[in-house]
Amino acid sequence: MTPTPTAPDRTVRKGDFKTIAEALDFAATQVTGVNIHSLRGEMVEVLPYATLAEQARTLAGRLLALGLHPGDRVAIAADSDGDFLRAFFACQYAGLVPAPVPLPAPFGGKDAYVAHVRRMIVSAQARAAFAPKSLSEWFAQAGKGLDLVFSGALAELPETRSAHLPEPDPEGLCYLQFSSGSTRFPMGVAVTQAALMANIVAIGDHGLGVAAPDRTVTWLPLYHDMGLVGMLLTSLAFQVSIDLLPTGAFVRRPGLWLDLISKRGGTISYAPTFGYDLAARRASASVLADLDLSSWRVAGLGGDMIRSEPLRAFAATYESAGFNPAAYVASYGMAEATLALTLTRVGQGLRTDTVDVDSLERRGRAAVPTDQAVRSREFALCGDVLMGHRLEVRGENGEVLADRAVGRIFASGPSLMKSYFGEPDETARALSPDGWLDTGDLGYTLDGQIVITGRAKDLIIVNGRNVWPQDLEWTAEQEVAGLRAGDVAVFSVNDDSGEEKVVALVQCRTTDAAARSALAIEAGNLLRARHGLEVNVVPTPPHSLPQTSSGKLSRSKAKALYVSGAFTPAPAPLAV
Repeated sequence: MTPTPTAPDRTVRKGDFKTIAEALDFAATQVTGVNIHSLRGEMVEVLPYATLAEQARTLAGRLLALGLHPGDRVAIAADSDGDFLRAFFACQYAGLVPAPVPLPAPFGGKDAYVAHVRRMIVSAQARAAFAPKSLSEWFAQAGKGLDLVFSGALAELPETRSAHLPEPDPEGLCYLQFSSGSTRFPMGVAVTQAALMANIVAIGDHGLGVAAPDRTVTWLPLYHDMGLVGMLLTSLAFQVSIDLLPTGAFVRRPGLWLDLISKRGGTISYAPTFGYDLAARRASASVLADLDLSSWRVAGLGGDMIRSEPLRAFAATYESAGFNPAAYVASYGMAEATLALTLTRVGQGLRTDTVDVDSLERRGRAAVPTDQAVRSREFALCGDVLMGHRLEVRGENGEVLADRAVGRIFASGPSLMKSYFGEPDETARALSPDGWLDTGDLGYTLDGQIVITGRAKDLIIVNGRNVWPQDLEWTAEQEVAGLRAGDVAVFSVNDDSGEEKVVALVQCRTTDAAARSALAIEAGNLLRARHGLEVNVVPTPPHSLPQTSSGKLSRSKAKALYVSGAFTPAPAPLAV
């Protein structure tokens, strides 16, 4: 099998299409396409854009002949394979609205996944559901008793005559993007064709400067906005070849990601901080010896809070393989804005701001710069707002704040969602009548760039102090032996007297009771010394802390599990 070429001499249209179906039609005139790999990193399908367009059009006619109608929603398990691509674009040609659904989480269990998929199908009011053959039975259970015209794998579709395809509507819905669920149950973000194409142009042309010599390599899940929009749809709209690796392949062997960049001359690839961290931790001399990462010009950062230390470690680890830290491109965005709201300039690298924690935690929440290592916090600058969009940091009374004043972030622009599908009350809470989105994030501006400090709902207020849970999580993960990124979840709960107390769930890799107790005591002592807080540290079993669809720790779900009694509280930490 020969992968589709990079084709640096081709003519590029820079995403200026009215619909993503129109973008695929133009990409079909090029020699580029998608190259799909297995969990072992082996190439299993080469799908030129011309072939994808032809197969998607044929499938679109069959879907309409099945009894679906333009505007109907279709749930699709977003596996990193050709069937997902064919089904997604068939929906575009048929005027249907795909709703990508996540794959089962590791160690999540069948019953929990089936229930989750069912809630998504109900939320999307879907009329059909497609899954890989291995998940057909689970999807059948999820859709039992619902008004579905079909549930199963594409290969199980009945033979039908092809129906006439409608003209795509530039103002119509393109897809439903389920939010990550980091603070609540996922809701379907209704993304229009116009919003998608506006974000694609802003990202690809004005942000990253995507050109003919570019090639995308990605392991990000296609049910998450960064994987779907940032990697797949933006690349397609610029006719860029894509090398697609399953997320599970990266988790098992992160070196496969870098090997693919090296072999194919990849120039654009994004990952959350934990992805770079994992790749650095799993590096070996034998792997480094064969890598050439000098082609990688956009090493994108997004999808979680950007942490500078793991990124410095990655750059140092792979410097000998040609990685240039100037390739780091920080970003900020969310599904409610299709994907991106800000990007740093290509070639600038990661810029950070170190601020005094005591000032940050006081009521005024000012980001006062400091060069002191003790009681300081380093934040990443996440870039300038994208073309045609606006960001404001507002205070408690709605006033726009000056630089370095921390407040709530609001956004407006052509990429914003139409609504949360079928959720008018939630939509009204998030979107104002004049078109401003309450992002739910806290941050400040600096030199025209946005700096994110955390989620408003995650903020812990103890004795008048504003404490960010990630500060405590990162302290424990960095300084307690045996803990890794994502092993600690911090939140607050009210005790029987109504007082707010801080809880830290710590994921242990040992079943020895004495060792778990010792770890809890060590973490509690550390957090008291570093942050001046009494924290109830609760050791939990391996793989017990829940994650969102993008692989981020879900504090809200962890808190719900704790409140429900899922974890046995640890003994109170002993004083040193």
